[in-house]
Amino acid sequence: MTDTRTKFVTAAEAPATFFREFREFIARGNVIDLAVGVIIGAAFGKIVTSLVEQMVMPPIGLLLGRVDFAQFKWVLQPADPVHKLPEVDIAYGAFLITVVQFLIVAFVVFLMIKLMNAMRRQEAREPAPPTAPSPTETLLTEIRDLLKARQTP
Repeated sequence: MTDTRTKFVTAAEAPATFFREFREFIARGNVIDLAVGVIIGAAFGKIVTSLVEQMVMPPIGLLLGRVDFAQFKWVLQPADPVHKLPEVDIAYGAFLITVVQFLIVAFVVFLMIKLMNAMRRQEAREPAPPTAPSPTETLLTEIRDLLKARQTP
């Protein structure tokens, strides 16, 4: 009878334990930092997408003769309005835009890591401030000074 009761109590406490462990996991700094990084990364991705599609590619397209990269595609099968079949194509222009977006994001991440490494090297070059002597060292220094003072006539 007690064995059945123990199993029942353990089963009833399991969800509370599970949620307590989950709360502790979420409260750890690394998980929160990761969540913030993902959110900022998503927002940064939208900014880069807008930058590339609306500011970088139009001037490049203009320089190349009023080209709209988003419209570049290889049509594998044209649309068939009679049978209501859509066009089948390979949109390599959209792929080129995505590659440019990736290169911009990769360049920004490279610059950020380069900046962080430079800051770390700067911190490593700066000498650490001398640490205060421990209480034991201070006491030993005082004893040494007292002994020297006694020996000097």
